[in-house]
Amino acid sequence: MKTHVKALVVGGGAVGTGIAYHLAKAGWDTMLVERDELTAGSTWHAAGLLPLFNMSYATTHIHKYSVDFYKGLEAETGLNPGFYVVGNLRMAQTQARMDEYMLYSSVAETAGVYHEFLTPKEIKDRWPLVRTEDLVGALYHPQDGYINPADVTQAMAKGARQLGATIERKIQVDGYRWTGSEWIVSCTRLEDKGGMLIPTDDRFEIRAEHVVTATGNHAQRTARLLGIKIPAIPVEHQYIVTEPDPALVEWRKSNPQHPVLRDADAKWYVREERGGWILGPYEKGAPARFQYGVPDSFRADLFPLDLERIEQEYMSFIHRIPSSETVGLKDDYNGPICYTPDGNPLVGPAPGLRNMWLAEGFSFGITAAGGTGYYLAQLMTEGEAEIDMASLDPKRYGSWMTTEYASRKNEECYAHVFILHHPDEEREACRPLRTAPAYDRQKEMGAQFGQVNGWERPNYYGPKDAPETFDHDGRSFRRGTWWPYAVEEAKAIRNAVGIIDASAFTKHLVRGPGATAFLDHFTCNKLPNVGRINLTYALTDHGTTRTEYTIVRLKQDEYYLISAGAWTAYDADFLLKSAEDWMAQGGGHIDIHDVTTQWGVYALAGPNSRALLKEIVKDADPETVLGNKRFPWLSYRDIELGMCPVRAVRVAYTGELGWELHHPIEFGRYLWDLLWSVGEKHGLKGVGARAQNWLRQEKSYRAFGSELGRDATPLEGGLDRFVDLSKDFRGKAKMLETGIRFKCVTLLIDGPEDTDPWGKEAIFHDGVKVGRLTSGGWSVAFGKQIGMGYVHPDLATPGQKLKVKIQLKEWDAVVTEDSPYDPANARIRVDG
Repeated sequence: MKTHVKALVVGGGAVGTGIAYHLAKAGWDTMLVERDELTAGSTWHAAGLLPLFNMSYATTHIHKYSVDFYKGLEAETGLNPGFYVVGNLRMAQTQARMDEYMLYSSVAETAGVYHEFLTPKEIKDRWPLVRTEDLVGALYHPQDGYINPADVTQAMAKGARQLGATIERKIQVDGYRWTGSEWIVSCTRLEDKGGMLIPTDDRFEIRAEHVVTATGNHAQRTARLLGIKIPAIPVEHQYIVTEPDPALVEWRKSNPQHPVLRDADAKWYVREERGGWILGPYEKGAPARFQYGVPDSFRADLFPLDLERIEQEYMSFIHRIPSSETVGLKDDYNGPICYTPDGNPLVGPAPGLRNMWLAEGFSFGITAAGGTGYYLAQLMTEGEAEIDMASLDPKRYGSWMTTEYASRKNEECYAHVFILHHPDEEREACRPLRTAPAYDRQKEMGAQFGQVNGWERPNYYGPKDAPETFDHDGRSFRRGTWWPYAVEEAKAIRNAVGIIDASAFTKHLVRGPGATAFLDHFTCNKLPNVGRINLTYALTDHGTTRTEYTIVRLKQDEYYLISAGAWTAYDADFLLKSAEDWMAQGGGHIDIHDVTTQWGVYALAGPNSRALLKEIVKDADPETVLGNKRFPWLSYRDIELGMCPVRAVRVAYTGELGWELHHPIEFGRYLWDLLWSVGEKHGLKGVGARAQNWLRQEKSYRAFGSELGRDATPLEGGLDRFVDLSKDFRGKAKMLETGIRFKCVTLLIDGPEDTDPWGKEAIFHDGVKVGRLTSGGWSVAFGKQIGMGYVHPDLATPGQKLKVKIQLKEWDAVVTEDSPYDPANARIRVDG
């Protein structure tokens, strides 16, 4: 058996074998070890569905690759993966569900996923066993279906072996040790005795330059061995298999296999199985299991059934397929399937570790296995994937995440598989959790909160006396009940003054004798002078955008870095590893501290913001302390507001005169009250994240995770003014080599009366898809819809007429100049 390999994959389910296949195909010497038999985890009892439907751009690509890849496995390996391309019919009982499908259609269109819309009559004509009189319509994917999980896993395993990979079973990993250049993986060979896996005396080590964990239900054990947190915890999933349905058997005499059915409003899927049906519900109340690890005695086992829990879903299945009412039950399953708090898997580099890669938390592992292997292999062998994988990165959850949090959120995620996924959805479990000091004040004012990285932040301010369900009941794929409140908030910032709680911002202190040289190479813009700030970007080695920073230069070798609140651990890991590499190459010493929870932030913006602050600032000359001479735009000053020390930064993400008021977080409530004590006379209004999102688009301010990511360079993002080509910086050569494949533009859209774009829509020119939106909303300045996105470079000229597809219809749009609102920045620079 090999003891030295380039890459070691731990876990022999569908995901692990998919990764081993693609690493071997990329030319890496690869070994896979499995503690039991291949498919012994959740793979063996999976229903094998291959749904292309997904609202995530990255996950849609992963699923599409899998479906296409599986179709060619038999020709390559000689093993039939058991892929039945029967189609997938997603039914809708309500117009809201059809609205969801119409929004999904945009995502599918941008990813090249074929789909059709059907009327109830068309459904009934093609599949007469389905009751349709209470349906509004359906979305149909004719190119997907279901697959045999064990067969596709074995086919990928054979393909991996044919490509040179080694697969070893009955090997348990007991420990990982990093030497600085490779991982030493401690292993024990297991043997099967009396139905139990028993450790033998055969203990050995495998040395691997890279390790990938795809350990499924055993993710918590993996986390302990690695000394990290992995919020992947299984949840019980039940499904039942019926006896043959005579009506189905008769229909099949002259028809191909029945398509997979999904009645999302009833929360179940159904597929044909040997003349009968497999019913898989996603009910409320399914518990998380194995929070602290899988018992050694649990192998290819199942949990006791709880059929009462799925009674409602079973009855709705009978309603939808009336012929099933008299059919008996043949088999039933209740097994563990891993989930994460947001339902997306954890794919990418492990936090704090080198050459350790995670592929954990797959609730749709069969669907994702092939695509995950493909794109993760790109990340590992080439440094980046062809799509931005940040939305799946394991570091989207920070060290604040606990076992209890993951358990409860994973249960919620399971129950939400078929819940309407509104773009303005906010899930309720485990909240509030992380709160800034003014949280209670904001709640009293009617704030309706969203959650980002565990933090509560106002999305908008609704009625003070609103019922608890106000936000939930008003969500929509069109304009929710929050929309008019966000409009008034946006107008307040444009015409008076608004306050935004931005305490969730990620904040790092970088200092030391090596800090300046390091940051100068780490970021693409000039570093600011002491007392000044700059917007800049850290690039990947491929020249694409890895992180956006506002850099505040406090002293000659001391910097305060501000980045997106959703990406604290993601940014910290990249920053720390990059600094370690810099110092290892002879750079001076650098200290880096995550100070996110030490500093609160209030963003005060609007034409009246200076007048408001003048009333509470303490200075020998309060009339001049906030003027352009003493406090110019893009600078910072330490000031005092009442009794609160404030690191004030003159910048505003909304494009108005404004300041970010960074303060020691324990002063948060005092400062909030102080600002409001004088704010009313100046028209002060609480403003949430949704209005802010609209306002920043009027200024063409790019957002990380939307316009900015690892699939586009800063130059493609239209950030030329923030790139200093006179200096050397990380990723520069690759950025220039890549050139301009597409360009980021701002569009003004003459859209429907009741719907704004969400940032998922396809862009067309002369009937041909030429790009996609990455952000969208409403512009109070222009009185129409606004969006940002990417198009072919030759279509990025201001005045270019395009179309944006919303609710299946193409609407007129025009490319504007960058920063269509106040392009000269006169309002931001105004003196006083």
